[in-house]
Amino acid sequence: MIVAVNKDEITADVAARLVAAQFPQWAALPVTPVTLNGQDNTTFRLGDELSIRLPSASCVPQVAKEHRWLPVLARQLPLPIPEPVAMGRPGDGFPRPWSVYRWIAGETASTGQVADLTGFASALAGFLAALQAIDASDGPPAGAHNFFRGGPLATWDEQTRQLIRLTADDIDARAAASVWDTALASRWEQAPVWVHGDLTASNMLVAGGALHAVIDFGGVAIGDPAYDLVMEWEFFTGDSAAAFRRGLHLDEATWARGRGWALVKALVNLGQEREGGDDAPAPAHDDLFGWRHSPRRIIGLVIADHARSAGR
Repeated sequence: MIVAVNKDEITADVAARLVAAQFPQWAALPVTPVTLNGQDNTTFRLGDELSIRLPSASCVPQVAKEHRWLPVLARQLPLPIPEPVAMGRPGDGFPRPWSVYRWIAGETASTGQVADLTGFASALAGFLAALQAIDASDGPPAGAHNFFRGGPLATWDEQTRQLIRLTADDIDARAAASVWDTALASRWEQAPVWVHGDLTASNMLVAGGALHAVIDFGGVAIGDPAYDLVMEWEFFTGDSAAAFRRGLHLDEATWARGRGWALVKALVNLGQEREGGDDAPAPAHDDLFGWRHSPRRIIGLVIADHARSAGR
């Protein structure tokens, strides 16, 4: 039997065999691919009420973490989040643990799906405020399991400075370095709070034009909330950006670190575009990344916001 290791090898047939062997009560349910299933996990629908989530190798530590903590968080949040139903084990052509979840109806968020972007931004801020208010005493600290999201930005210092140098002919490198230096100048000095760790529009579901659910908590951890602020520059502008910021009572230093995280993400994807040449993916507008703006546009927005914050 071929073992499905790469994403393109993880097919509906592989998922169906896993279910049949380990959860025979669901063996008769159809297994169908979903349109948008992310980069690091492969998702299938299982019947009408369930879904299957098969992780990449780098996401294996997230499986048990989600089963442990999502039920705790769900009880205290104002919107639905994924509900783990069963944890599968390696076998039947797949070498990693995997999960069955309740299916959450809704469409992936995009500017075309959202009826009122300012209201959407306010609702998302309210969700984040509720998440940050949940007792984080025993939660998992940010670390390798979530790519250090919620941890100190200094983890990414060397890579970020290298990317600024490599893209210097494409961006305002001096201004980008100023954004980064300011982001590194502070740390979260309060008690750790819950961090979603992958807050993009592609991980939000819309129903009736409004925010309905937040999904994909593989990056969840406790630490600095700055990482979850990147939506301001990736997806919002003008009134919606202002509404998002108003809904979160965080100091300017935390927003500065949020700009740093947004810069890191945009630089990584800009660097990948440049390395890929003609074969590079198109700019990530409302697609797999859940970004409304291209990496270059995000960098420009971050630099402009940094200048405003500094009174320049």
